[in-house]
Amino acid sequence: MADLIRKRLTGKEEGFTLIELLVVIVILGILMAIAVPSYMGFRDRASRSAAQADVRAAIPSVEAYYSDHGKYSTDTYLFSASWIKSNIDQGLAPGIKITSTGDTTYCISMKVGGWVAAVAGPGGTINEPTKTTTECS
Repeated sequence: MADLIRKRLTGKEEGFTLIELLVVIVILGILMAIAVPSYMGFRDRASRSAAQADVRAAIPSVEAYYSDHGKYSTDTYLFSASWIKSNIDQGLAPGIKITSTGDTTYCISMKVGGWVAAVAGPGGTINEPTKTTTECS
C-alpha cells in the first residue's frame, strides 16, 4: 500500500482511467450531436442555391439562341444542353435540362443534391427549389 501511495505522489502513473475515457467519449458525442445536423442543413442550403444559380446561368444562353434564330428550337438536338454548351455558353453546368415547349417558350431545370429548380420562359421566375418539383421533360 505504501508503494502505491509513493507512486501516486511521485507522479509516475501512466494511462487514463476508464472514467476519464468515458467522459471524453460523452463530450465528443455531444459535439457530434450538435455539429452533424448543422452540417446537413448547410449542405441542403448549398444544393438549393446551386440549383437556382445553374438555372439562372442558362437563361442568357437560351435567350441568345432566340436572338440568333428568332424562335426557341423544338429540335431536341439543336436545343439540347450539349449543343448550347458547345455553341453558345461554355459555362453551363453538366446535367442541366433545357427543353422547348414551342417556338416561343422554353423550360430550364436543374437537379442538385435532390433539389430541383426550374423556370418556364421567357420572363418566368425561377421557382424556389423543392424536392418534389419535377424537371422539364
